[in-house]
Amino acid sequence: MYGLIKTIHVITALISIGGFVLRGIWMLRDSPMLQQRWVKIVPHVNDTLLLASAITLAVMMSLSPMTQGWLMAKIVALLAYIALGMVALKPGRARSVRIGAWLAALLCFAYIVAVAVTKSPWLIS
Repeated sequence: MYGLIKTIHVITALISIGGFVLRGIWMLRDSPMLQQRWVKIVPHVNDTLLLASAITLAVMMSLSPMTQGWLMAKIVALLAYIALGMVALKPGRARSVRIGAWLAALLCFAYIVAVAVTKSPWLIS
């Protein structure tokens, strides 16, 4: 069961970042695709599955963010990624701010993956 949940977690993470990159490209091009209904719904469904699989894995492994620094680091970085993503993809802000937030969100995602691989908030295994 662990292997299945981890696979779901990895696949939904890849879908999440792929969708975020695509929406960022659409933002850069001022594409009307960003206004499509499915573009606003699908990421939330996928990210719900991603979060559910993360929580399931943590429970299965008896991990707590209060005792595992790397897990807390992932959660904090995830919150930063979400906030930056909202700034990047929500219209109304200056284009330069949106681009900067998009790039910073991509760096947060890379950090989250690196922490997951090294199991260290300092990226040293």
